[in-house]
Amino acid sequence: MTKVHPKFQNTCEESLCDSKEAVVLTVWKKSLLFNCDGFTVYNSNGELVFRVDNYMNCPKDNIVLMGASGLPLLSIRRKKLSLGDCWMVYDGETQGDPLFTAKKNVSIMTNKRSLVSVSSKKTVLYEIEGSYSQRSCKILDERRNKKKTAEIKRKEAMVGGVSFGKDVFKLIVEPEMEPRVAMALTIILDQMYRY
Repeated sequence: MTKVHPKFQNTCEESLCDSKEAVVLTVWKKSLLFNCDGFTVYNSNGELVFRVDNYMNCPKDNIVLMGASGLPLLSIRRKKLSLGDCWMVYDGETQGDPLFTAKKNVSIMTNKRSLVSVSSKKTVLYEIEGSYSQRSCKILDERRNKKKTAEIKRKEAMVGGVSFGKDVFKLIVEPEMEPRVAMALTIILDQMYRY
């Protein structure tokens, strides 16, 4: 049977943030807890890196991205009373100023391919292009001339080319971006484009 997180050559150092190479993460849209909705994220060695556990009956307006040990890394909160779909990301479980804000692009008048615009204090940081429903997205750094800093791709089995479907996919994070930020943006995409 094909594993969700097969062991293959290591593409990251001991610490995800200190890597000089791209970090390849396997994202499984399934919580580790029974009767929960969420994500389980593994590194290339099959070790748990991130997790998100949301109880089925709870509103999805406040999502906590946790490390493998369960400590909160980032809080993702839907902005109330905003025009359009807007999410704010905070460090840990703090209530202060958000690290950044992600807003869904819904303009039908422009030819813009961007799904989401990510900004901090009115400065655009990233644009996300592609199709989340097809698990084919690129996160482009606006400050670095639209350089690709992360990518969401479908995951295929190492043997036989079998596809895992839309619940298991790869998140490839370049060294210029923190993996926790890339995962937070993936969670926001899932909330915005889940249906």
